[in-house]
Amino acid sequence: MKNTRTFTLTAMFLAILILLAVTPLGFIPIGPINATTMHIPVIIASIILGPRLGAFLGGTFGLISMIRSTVVQTPLSFVFSPFIPVIGTDHGSWKALLIAFIPRILIGVVPYFVYRGLKKAMKNKANYISLFAAGLAGSLTNTVLVMNMIYFLFQQDYAQVIGANIHAVYSAILAVIFTSGVPEAIVAGLATAAVCTVLLKMRTR
Repeated sequence: MKNTRTFTLTAMFLAILILLAVTPLGFIPIGPINATTMHIPVIIASIILGPRLGAFLGGTFGLISMIRSTVVQTPLSFVFSPFIPVIGTDHGSWKALLIAFIPRILIGVVPYFVYRGLKKAMKNKANYISLFAAGLAGSLTNTVLVMNMIYFLFQQDYAQVIGANIHAVYSAILAVIFTSGVPEAIVAGLATAAVCTVLLKMRTR
C-alpha cells in the first residue's frame, strides 16, 4: 500500500512538472532570466517523499530546463544547454549541464533536511513555520546556486548578455537574487506550507 501511494504521488509530481513545462506557468520571462514555479512541486515532493525521490524529480526539472533552453532559445540559453553555442563561439559548453542539474537536484534534497531539522528543534511545534522555511530554503537553493554558478562559469558571457561592465556583473547577479529570487522564495514557502500541511495530514490517516 505504501509503495503504491509513493508511486502514485511520484507520478503526480512528474505530471505537474510536465504540465508546468508546457504552459506559460512554468517559466516566466523576466529580462534575460526566467522566473519559475517548477521548483515548487520538487520542494513539496522532497518533504513528502524524501530526498531520494526529491532529487530524482529535481533532476527531471533540470532535464526539462535543458530541453526547453535548447528548443525555446533566449539570450541566456547557453548557460542551461550544452547544445546552444556560447556567445562568440560556434559550440556549447559542458558547464551548462552543471547549472542545469546541480541546483535543481539539490532543490529535492535541501527542503527535506531543513524541515526535519526545524521540526526536531521545535519539537513538532509550529509545523507550518518549519514547512515555510523548508520551501524558502529550497527555492533560494535554486536561485542562489544558479546565479552564482552563472557568475563563476560564464562571467564574461553574462556581462555581454546584460550589457554590463565585467566588474558590475556580481551586482547584477545580486539584483536578480533579491528582486526575483526572494519573492519567488516567499511564494514557494507559502505554497509548500499550504500543500504539505494537507498532504502530511492525509498521509497520517
